[in-house]
Formats: sequence, structure tokens, C-alpha cells
Amino acid sequence: MKTGRIIGIIAAALVLGVAAFLIYERQRTSKPQVVSCGTLEVYPDFESAFITPRKVSVWLPEGYRVGESCDVLYMHDGQMLFDSTTTWNHQEWQVDEILSKLMDEKTVRRTIVVAIDNTSDRLKEYFPDEACKGLDDVDASELGGNNYLKFLVERLKPFIDEHYKPLTDREHTFIMGSSMGGLISLYGLCEYPEVFGGAACLSTHLSFAHLKAVRNTEAMADGFLRYLAEHLPAANEARIYMDHGTEGIDAAYGHYQERLDSLFYEREWDICHFRSIVFEGHDHNETCWAKRLAEPISYLLGETETCAN
Repeated sequence: MKTGRIIGIIAAALVLGVAAFLIYERQRTSKPQVVSCGTLEVYPDFESAFITPRKVSVWLPEGYRVGESCDVLYMHDGQMLFDSTTTWNHQEWQVDEILSKLMDEKTVRRTIVVAIDNTSDRLKEYFPDEACKGLDDVDASELGGNNYLKFLVERLKPFIDEHYKPLTDREHTFIMGSSMGGLISLYGLCEYPEVFGGAACLSTHLSFAHLKAVRNTEAMADGFLRYLAEHLPAANEARIYMDHGTEGIDAAYGHYQERLDSLFYEREWDICHFRSIVFEGHDHNETCWAKRLAEPISYLLGETETCAN
């Protein structure tokens, strides 16, 4: 095996595996996140019967009042969203700045962001369990996506609905993440189409490479595509945004994304309800996701019902 390929595999494993542990360890000991716009309300040890306790942060736009007619955006990897001085790699999504700017411009609706921190079980919790059925090369002990989604839908959402009183129907409830967070976002929409009206999936880890749970990545990728064929909402019944870059881990996603895109196009999803974009030169990191974050936010939360090519 060529040295360059070995280095690439090691780097990918670090991003998807070791990095998850580093993120968790840093968030346990680091200073609180500080936002530039709006306010952040933090629940340090949010408990449930489904997963281990973790920090949940609720970002509120400027001037927010309880009961205001706001949409809700649930985002994974919550400790990476707002403040680069507290993240393991000193990068962030810039969610507060970008969403505030779009709301000030009145191009998107007023929105609450519920940021769910990951833990050392990140790769388990963001895994699409049901897509593994019938596959022999998947370690069931490494799966936890179903329980994570139960936490989100049965424990966290009722809490948010009760305490903040936003708009609660599916047309105003969305889910977003990157990499494995992209997988769990699309999976969550398929498992709970009555809860989520849309999902944004950035740099979705459709290759299933370098995951402890998976021994045959091609079989797993095929299994996920079969799962989607059976469980996607009916055409144009939800709004789904997907993208990927062309550098780093993202360079391997193109083939898999094209196959997934074909499934949507064959079922006649229109551009107002499904969008897939390639960002040339973008890598697999928060800096790149921040650069293009306005795209998925505008797509999911846009003030108007029209959309353009």
C-alpha cells in the first residue's frame, strides 16, 4: 500500500474516531461557549432514559420572548457550533452570526437552535441502525442511532416545546448535521417524518469508511441506499438539503452522493424539496461548513415558499 494512502487512512480515522473523543474531553473541561449574537441557555447534564446525559444548549435570537412564533432547528455536535475558542480544533460553524444576519435581512424565519453536544459515543449515536438489517458485516453493539433519535423526539423536543413554546409542527421543525451528523439527520427525517419537515446534511458520510461498526463499507453503503428507497417520505413531502466538498474525506463522497441523488430524481423530487450541491475546494471541517452554512439555512428556513435553480 502506498505511503500516501496509508497517511490518508490514518487521517480519516483520526477525524471520525479519535476526534470524537477529543471533542468530548475538551467540552468537559473547557470554558462555556460565548455567542456574538443572541443568547445561549445551557443545560449542562440533560438526562434521558435513552442515552447518557450531555450538554444541550439553546440559542435564542435577539429579542426572543417565550411563546414567540419561532421555527426550531436541532443541530448535532453542539459544542462545535458557536465559539471556536472552546472547540478542539479551534473552528466553529458560526451559527449565531450567520443565522442572525439572515434573520436581520428577513430572508429566513425567526428560529431557535437546539445544539446537542456529542459524547465519546458519537459514532454509535449517529449511526442509522435500521439500514443495517440483513447485513452480516455490522457490529450491532456499535449501533445507537435509534436511541439517540428517541432522546431527541421523545425527551428533548417535548422539553423545548414546553419551555420555549415555539411553533411545534413538522413544517417548522428541522434537523441538521455534518459527516455522521448528516447521516443521522437524514435517517431521523426518514424515521420521524411526522416530526421533522426538513433535514440539512452537510458532507454526509455516505462512504461509511473507517467506522468500527462496519466491516464491509460497500455493503453498508448499499444497505443505506436500500433503506432510503423504502423509507424516504413521498416525493416533495419534506425539504432535504445535501452537499459535499472535493477535498479531504469529502473527496470520497461524490460517487455515493450521485447514487443517492439519482434515487431522488427518479422519484421526481423537485428542486424546491431536494437539493444536492458540490462545493469545489471545500474540505471536511467546520471552517468549510461555516462558509456555506447560509445555503442550507436559507433552504430550510427561507421566508418565501419559492426557490430558484
